[in-house]
Amino acid sequence: MSEQSETRQQLPLGVARRGYSGVIQHLAAAKAGSALDDVELESRLIELGFVEGAHVEVLHEGIVGGDPIAVRVQNVTIALRRREAMAIIVA
Repeated sequence: MSEQSETRQQLPLGVARRGYSGVIQHLAAAKAGSALDDVELESRLIELGFVEGAHVEVLHEGIVGGDPIAVRVQNVTIALRRREAMAIIVA
């Protein structure tokens, strides 16, 4: 891990705004408040490519309440609810 990413503040992807770019540090499904159980949510996120060390960028926010958000993970664009994005910790 680079020195720059070690000094950047970690935050849930669900609070990031359009234009944010960072690296996934870890998943914290228990803190997401999703309707899915923790294991299922974490499994789904991993299947979509939300893995530790992956580069992520917030591309778009929904008009009503900023939900859902469109994010690019590596070279794939994915839309997800902010409450699920709260499980993805980035820096």
